Amino acid sequence: MRIPIVVLLAGLLSMESAEFNRTVFAAGPGNAATNLDAVDEDFKFQGEFSGQGAIQRNGSFEIQKMGLQVAAQGKGEFIGVVYLGGLPGSGWDRETKFKVRGKLQNNKVELAGDGLQVVVTESDAKFASTEKLMVGELAKVERHSPTLGKRAPYNAFVIFDGSTSSEYLKNGKLDEEGFLKEGCEIVTPANDFTLHLEFKLPYMPEARGQGRANSGVYIHSRYEVQVLDSFALDGVFNECGALYRYQPPNVNMCLPPLTWQTYDILYIAPRFDAEGNKIKNAVISVHHNGVPVQDQFEIERATGAGQSVGEGPNPLPIKLQNHSNPVRYRNVWMVPHRNVEAPAPSLAKR
Repeated sequence: MRIPIVVLLAGLLSMESAEFNRTVFAAGPGNAATNLDAVDEDFKFQGEFSGQGAIQRNGSFEIQKMGLQVAAQGKGEFIGVVYLGGLPGSGWDRETKFKVRGKLQNNKVELAGDGLQVVVTESDAKFASTEKLMVGELAKVERHSPTLGKRAPYNAFVIFDGSTSSEYLKNGKLDEEGFLKEGCEIVTPANDFTLHLEFKLPYMPEARGQGRANSGVYIHSRYEVQVLDSFALDGVFNECGALYRYQPPNVNMCLPPLTWQTYDILYIAPRFDAEGNKIKNAVISVHHNGVPVQDQFEIERATGAGQSVGEGPNPLPIKLQNHSNPVRYRNVWMVPHRNVEAPAPSLAKR
């Protein structure tokens, strides 16, 4: 790889310096775009970037893989994260990252923070730091889940394949593109199962926190696997891939909004004795876009709004939560598991 280190450093560090502002901008939810026809000018600058960077060590430059995520925050504002080793789920060491923030100016996004300066265009990004002796060039990439479009096996219950006529789908409604809207229920045909579903987050750049593309998969109406636009965030206990406000994901695998994403959930229900006393906790494994974010995790209690329902031996419906944001679903199917008594096998390939 050839990196014009001196030229790139000189060009980036000529950016007007400013104190890095970590304050979260106060903004309303704005519009929620569910397709590319409704996005704003900022949309084309956000996304994921991958490539290589150079870090000076012992008097010479060491080449390493790097990743960058850039998320639009509305009205020309952006946040970003530079990852050492590659993007989350694709080489990142899960420790070293640098947060940046900035604005769209002269048809490029200029970001700064954590000792880095970053310039982003529609197709690539360049970053440099005299403080950390780093420099790099990255190309824009589009990642897709390895289980995207996965067909239901012969023994699966097909919940949604484009039609709402399934006997296992309750209150199912379609949008104008034929995708399943949030706010429906899956009438669970099994206590223990593997569930595959695909979801698309709306583009809501001005929204923040729990108001940014919020939904959720309520297993048996009791345990919520959170659905949220957490792209370029930290992956905490109320963000995408988390058991809501209970257990954070192992890694934040949320892709940019308007990208179809996948959950593959292996769930073993809790066990109760004849008197109704719980004798075994529920166990769950969740793959988000093919990467294990919950791995054989024991759930000791109901989570989120499921706490009002409480745990029990009966398989209640699975709810695709309506949180007033237009999250869309497709290719939903379930494989039941019969008479499972052992803990759920790990989905992870370590």
